[in-house]
Amino acid sequence: MVQNDEKVYGLSKARLESIFDAGTFVELGAYTKRADSREELESVVCGYGAVEGKLAFAFVQDSGRTKGAFGERHAKKIGALYDLAIKNGAPVIGVFDSAGAVVYDGAAALAAYGTLMKKISVASGVIPQIAVIDGVCGGSSAVAASMFDFVITVKDRSEFFVNAPFVVGEAKSVSAQGLTAYEAKDEASAFGFTRELVALLPQNNADVALAESGDSANRSVSVDGSAYEVADLLATLADDGRFLRLYGGYTENAMLGFASFGGNVAGVVASNPAKKGILDIRVARAAAKLVSFCDAFGIPVVTLVDSEGLDQSAEAESAAYASELARLAMAYTSSDNGKVTVVLGKAYGAAFTLLGSKSVGADMALALPTACISVLSPEASVAFVWNDRVGDVTREELEKEWKEKCASAADAADAGEIDDIVEPSELRQRICAALNMLAAKANGTPARKRTGMPL
Repeated sequence: MVQNDEKVYGLSKARLESIFDAGTFVELGAYTKRADSREELESVVCGYGAVEGKLAFAFVQDSGRTKGAFGERHAKKIGALYDLAIKNGAPVIGVFDSAGAVVYDGAAALAAYGTLMKKISVASGVIPQIAVIDGVCGGSSAVAASMFDFVITVKDRSEFFVNAPFVVGEAKSVSAQGLTAYEAKDEASAFGFTRELVALLPQNNADVALAESGDSANRSVSVDGSAYEVADLLATLADDGRFLRLYGGYTENAMLGFASFGGNVAGVVASNPAKKGILDIRVARAAAKLVSFCDAFGIPVVTLVDSEGLDQSAEAESAAYASELARLAMAYTSSDNGKVTVVLGKAYGAAFTLLGSKSVGADMALALPTACISVLSPEASVAFVWNDRVGDVTREELEKEWKEKCASAADAADAGEIDDIVEPSELRQRICAALNMLAAKANGTPARKRTGMPL
């Protein structure tokens, strides 16, 4: 190691060591020099170690050493790490902090970015990939980081852009744009969140996501489907009350993330009734991404529905709304992972269909007794179908009758679109039981040598 690089090197290594369990970090390619210098070490530190006892690989770009300049050897060093991660079936954590390419390297520098993107693409769907933007991540680096499964940023520290702000002006928060799954308050929080995420995710697409918990799968819960806070509900249903939220800075109409139920880790898509659970572009986009990721890694999805329907604004229609809803539909219909859906309250119109209904692929569809499933809201349904009856009875009485006769959970069960109506106190038990039943499906469909010929 070069003497005058020791201080900078120590800071970079400390970043990585804070991600891994104490004493487990092992560096790879520690003495790789820059192509243009036999004295300077390459401006990226790579290595492996344990995260909550699980093998993981990581690299950190070092802006303190030649500003983290990205070039051929930089890409080669990260590429070697990727090769090991794929062969060993372990996740990759990338800490991005680079001012950009080595300009005088020309085409070689541009090709280096392509090499990195190729490695990320090959690993996609095979091992989980988490990007932490802990400084500058611009241009092609921003494209590469966005190819990771999850992007984590740091408030007032991350600079994440394709075109620099001095070129196009100040950009909106990447969290508000949905480019980041989580915005941490500081570096330590970003690395802490990364550790939590790695601990919940499977090692690779052949692994099963399980979480240790002493929480009983048979624990009864207190749930009021007519009035609840979604955060409180998730804390009630999940093992040990733990829910790791994603895209919280992007959408308020739903809560998305990971939790375990009876030891089985699941992706969660939960409508937020405080915002009417409206299925807008942001919910559709984030949910589609989460469901697709879960499918790639055999992680089941639990969908909790309490939505008054779709976004009816002109803004939505002018922003490719149908296309985003189509992506959500494709995510649910094309996925092979286990899917459990519970209608907690309202499920009006296309929101019922698109949010994990049996028709789009749910393996188990449950509902609380007070659930209301209808093409239109009871108010709109009465106005459209029974308006001529208003006067003989009040509108409120007609709306109540509609809920009981045409939009009840029992009515949906009669049609075969709800598998069972469960008591609120049994909700956690039933979700845990369904995920246990679907555990084998999460591993994929068994290969068949041939059919059995009847005698």
